[in-house]
Amino acid sequence: MGLLECCARCLIGAPFASLVATGLCFFGVALFCGCGHEALTGTEQLIETYFSKNYQDYEYLIDVIHAFQYVIYGTASFFFLYGALLLAEGFYTTGAVRQIFGDYRTTICGKGLSATFVGITYVLTIIWLLVFACSAVPVYIYFNTWTTCQSIANPSKTSASIGTLCADARMYGVLPWNAFPGKVCGSNLLSICKTSEFQMTFHLFIAAFVGAAATLVSLLTFMIAATYNFAVLKLMGRGTKF
Repeated sequence: MGLLECCARCLIGAPFASLVATGLCFFGVALFCGCGHEALTGTEQLIETYFSKNYQDYEYLIDVIHAFQYVIYGTASFFFLYGALLLAEGFYTTGAVRQIFGDYRTTICGKGLSATFVGITYVLTIIWLLVFACSAVPVYIYFNTWTTCQSIANPSKTSASIGTLCADARMYGVLPWNAFPGKVCGSNLLSICKTSEFQMTFHLFIAAFVGAAATLVSLLTFMIAATYNFAVLKLMGRGTKF
């Protein structure tokens, strides 16, 4: 009976919203960082192999890609740590206050901690909205390229000449306008789209975009849960099961 009571108390005090958000955050960040890192590496290889033969044309691009990869390392570390802290905060506002101080008592420290997490999570959510929007850009570029390849593969579905159907990396700012050749057209572009490197990179960017979306949902869930917990602590002076 004692074991059953202990399990029941643990379940009653568990912050289920924070648990779900933590799992979603870890999954989303792992997917975004892992797939994003490999997709950037694949993009670098595609540019070097097909779009420019002069290293000076894409030297700056490589520096940017390497910088983003280092940022990805830091992002993964930060979010895994912050997700664990938010989960601990969820357990604190749900269980610890109730067990130590009773149902209608809390501490100033607890209220301040909840308010701090609400503010930080709100700022992170705004920042991650920008990250989510930026992660859609490479998906858009690769989707346009893939659509062009589909038109080349099915010339009867387009009125344009196959030789005029191109993917121009310069148009998206990936390469400078003086880069040569900078673009690939016709059957050469179709052969690129059929390579495993292109297919893998395209799907990795899609997976990174999905990971960014999952992370955004987890941050919104964290923000709602933390705001609710803070409101209960502030206005009602007690913990909550949220």
